[in-house]
Amino acid sequence: MTRRTNAAVAGSALLLYIAVGVTQMAALGDTTAGEGAAAQLASMAQHAAGVRVDVVLGLLTCFFALVLAVTFHAITRDEDPDLAMLALTCRVAEGVVGGLFLPLTLGLLAVATATGADRPEAGAASALGSFILTARSWAPTIAASFFAVGSTLFSWLLLRGRMIPTPLAWLGVVASVLLVVGLPLRLLDVLHGTPAALLWLPMAAFEIPLGFWLIIKGVAGGPSPRAR
Repeated sequence: MTRRTNAAVAGSALLLYIAVGVTQMAALGDTTAGEGAAAQLASMAQHAAGVRVDVVLGLLTCFFALVLAVTFHAITRDEDPDLAMLALTCRVAEGVVGGLFLPLTLGLLAVATATGADRPEAGAASALGSFILTARSWAPTIAASFFAVGSTLFSWLLLRGRMIPTPLAWLGVVASVLLVVGLPLRLLDVLHGTPAALLWLPMAAFEIPLGFWLIIKGVAGGPSPRAR
């Protein structure tokens, strides 16, 4: 594909990626509501259809991550092939990590909705549910850590190659670096709650305009003089 086509595909995938992610949070966030594993399993059983839709949307975001990895690599590889390849690898890892936890969600749903002889004992179901629910809760942060590094590298290459407006590219670099620093603090449980959520606002302010810019304007052609 041409650079113009790759830019349009990247912009479209970026906006769809955001839209699907917002849909997951806004419309399907109550599928595991409740205090404790038993209550959350009961909530999953009550919202079984929603859980399955959530899995499908999660699978879509994994594919969007792969599309973004390939298209941004195609756009930036002439600027620095090594950094572009590392960024691609990080975005691929983001999609793979996100996809690995989807079967766990379906398995947890099977436990929550099991009946008759297949229904596990309450204690066993609660222990298994607690383990998987905890793992699932950390999966987005781990996947997002790969995203943050990949986004930092791609944003830097877009900036260095002057492929998009300089203020927008700088916003991408700063927003990405904030996540590179903040997400490990989230894993350490140093940063949580509202401050952790606010970390994503600069990224949203970068990616939404970037998506439209790539679709409408594309990217400037050719590597910077330093890269030749």
